[in-house]
Amino acid sequence: MLRIIDDVEEAKRGLLRRLPLEAQEVPAAVKEKIREVFKEDLTPQQVVDRIVADVRSRGDAAILDYNRRLDGVESADLEVKPEEVAQAYSQVSPELVSALNLAAERIRMFHSRRQRRSWIAVDDGGLGERIQPLDRVGVYVPGGSASYPSTVLMACIPARIAGVPEIIVTVPSRGGVVPPATLVAADIASVDRVLHVGGAQAIAALAFGTESVPKVDKVCGPGNIFVQLAKKLVYGVVDIDGLYGPTELAIVADESANPAICAADLLAQAEHDFLAVPILLTTSKDLAMQVQRETEVQLARLERRETIAFSLENMGGIVVVADLEEAVDLVNYYAPEHLSVMVRDAWAFVGLVRHAGAVFVGENSPQAAGDYVAGPSHVLPTGGSARYGSALTADDFLKVTSLVAMDSTTLGKVAPAAATIARWEGLDGHARALEIRLAAVPDDDCED
Repeated sequence: MLRIIDDVEEAKRGLLRRLPLEAQEVPAAVKEKIREVFKEDLTPQQVVDRIVADVRSRGDAAILDYNRRLDGVESADLEVKPEEVAQAYSQVSPELVSALNLAAERIRMFHSRRQRRSWIAVDDGGLGERIQPLDRVGVYVPGGSASYPSTVLMACIPARIAGVPEIIVTVPSRGGVVPPATLVAADIASVDRVLHVGGAQAIAALAFGTESVPKVDKVCGPGNIFVQLAKKLVYGVVDIDGLYGPTELAIVADESANPAICAADLLAQAEHDFLAVPILLTTSKDLAMQVQRETEVQLARLERRETIAFSLENMGGIVVVADLEEAVDLVNYYAPEHLSVMVRDAWAFVGLVRHAGAVFVGENSPQAAGDYVAGPSHVLPTGGSARYGSALTADDFLKVTSLVAMDSTTLGKVAPAAATIARWEGLDGHARALEIRLAAVPDDDCED
């Protein structure tokens, strides 16, 4: 059952407290698997350190070894063949294909509207920026026990909109077979290659390259703690989009909100994972109790009851706040991945929000739509990183090269100041490189 907390400071100490990635606990079954594979007790960080170093050293041989030992995959072929992609369409329903195409259309529409362009201002001394896409991007898509075709669309389409020439998807397989829905989504998103390799070994392969996996410029996508620790470890060798922890939803509701809708959204969030965080902040104690009862009633109808119940009881909760001002303070303190606003004047409240990955305004804007078809990417900052991070967009697949092309007039105006700063910093070679050019600049062009 969802707990109800009346004390804001208590909520901050408990419900709204976050642990760093390295401190997150792993289930007993995962610990046992580590012991079975590595013949000793290791922390997730130690596991990742070993796997990344091994893949960097042994390449494909290490990947195949971990595919077998961790995922039970015996296949020696890492790449999905074109005929497997074609066959995937016959293994999913036409309704799913239609839904994925609709989602792809909306995602393309959203990201196409915010494309950046190169520019140069000749009248400002020849300054500008050259905007170019990255050459090759790797997208990690979770798999194994579940299939996430939506993640393929949400991460790969923005990269394609940005103009990335080559997109590679890695995904864990089930017995050597990638989920067909994932392959259909990869085809819709115009992915170049799909490789069935998961976990930290996939991240290491993308970062360093192997015989079968080309080195990329950036690694993107969600994943479990081992995937995120691996992304953190290889950052600097390649770029990454962010480090993603358990998914989060904060709902802000007043007495006008529909308790059944609030409960449904909390349950949908809890459905993601045992560690998913469903939170309700409300000004109404009566609504809090109604939502608490509704979650119990609706839970009985859902298939993933065990996962949902664990998330509700251990990760979720309801915080009763004094007013909406206190609610927005808590939102900005917590910086949730998803924020749903269900109050009378929702847009006025949204105007006060400074830290959230994505905001869903009003009862007709469910987070579930954002997960699949709304348009913005569902790859969002978690763990409080919404304080400084953003949703994945086409901009994440671009790099900016500054352009400086000064004429003699501009050089005459700025070089004396640059030389002064250089000499102050003790870099007389810099000053000399400026002054040798100034000597050739007509006196009329020089700054007095």
